[in-house]
Amino acid sequence: MQKKISGIGLAFVLAGSLPVNAQNPKQDSTYKKWFVGSSLLMLGNFIPNDQNPPEYVQLNVGYRITPKDIVSFRFKRSIYAWPLGIPFGPSFDAPGLNYPGHARILAPTLGYQRFWWKGVYTSLYALNAFEKYIDKNKKKLGNGYTLYLDFYLGYRFTFFKNRFFFEPAIGCSYWPVRTNVPDAFKSVEKKWSNYFIQPGLDFGFNF
Repeated sequence: MQKKISGIGLAFVLAGSLPVNAQNPKQDSTYKKWFVGSSLLMLGNFIPNDQNPPEYVQLNVGYRITPKDIVSFRFKRSIYAWPLGIPFGPSFDAPGLNYPGHARILAPTLGYQRFWWKGVYTSLYALNAFEKYIDKNKKKLGNGYTLYLDFYLGYRFTFFKNRFFFEPAIGCSYWPVRTNVPDAFKSVEKKWSNYFIQPGLDFGFNF
């Protein structure tokens, strides 16, 4: 599933390289302080015959505090059935390497985004993931918590007089804190790293 989402992501990144308006901080400093948005990664919910549908939901709300600085709040919800540190490749979603069940997360997230030159930006997000672990018989095994730190480098493209934007990016997710993981899940994920390279495909509406 995630490899398919990455393919979708690559297509949108290439589409984002088409001639469009770049971010204009000076213009934005006088109006359109707020934005709402989401992520095109939610298209992964519509992959046909997916054995592990992510049920991914993301909502973004942000505020521009200076022409180049943005703070934001995100809410994410998803399900995953594999150790997050598995890289893209033959091991991903392979038989015997997935969890004996799945984890459901609710993740309120705080973020900071800095524009450096035109539309080029870096961002940092702290995801507070409250996780519920479910076995293959749909029995709850317990609750856990993971702190994810996401780092992104990307570019903002704007459309329709800066009303809409699209932000293709490359990022790294790192989790320094992870608690109360059931033993059956921990034994599967211990062989993998506690970081993951991922695309960013946020979009939004400025107002």
